[in-house]
Amino acid sequence: MQYTIKEVSEKMNLPAHTIRYYENEGLLPFLKRDENGYRIFDDSDLGWLEFISCLKITGMSLEDLRKIILLTYNESEDFDSRRKILLEHREKLKIQQENLNRAFNKVEVKLEYFNQLEKQYKNDKFNN
Repeated sequence: MQYTIKEVSEKMNLPAHTIRYYENEGLLPFLKRDENGYRIFDDSDLGWLEFISCLKITGMSLEDLRKIILLTYNESEDFDSRRKILLEHREKLKIQQENLNRAFNKVEVKLEYFNQLEKQYKNDKFNN
């Protein structure tokens, strides 16, 4: 199935200008155009956009994304380079996740503290 940039934008909840930006940055080198020069997307392109979006959310650099995509697009047999980028990124994500878990736990503890403080306040106020 083929899609216009507007359809892809709506389907993936990605602004059209972001999709154009990804293309300009070399993240969509495989993108096709029709006889009028309009971008044509297929299901494979949607998969790549999902991949790009997910890794951008995690903070992967455009440079690393571009390397992975170009190695894949050029059908490079250099699987180790792609794997290395993802393994290094995964390690960064593990550290981020640990930090987020610690912060989440601190928030939970503080919320429980405030709940107990409020109960004590209401109890003291009721008993006076």
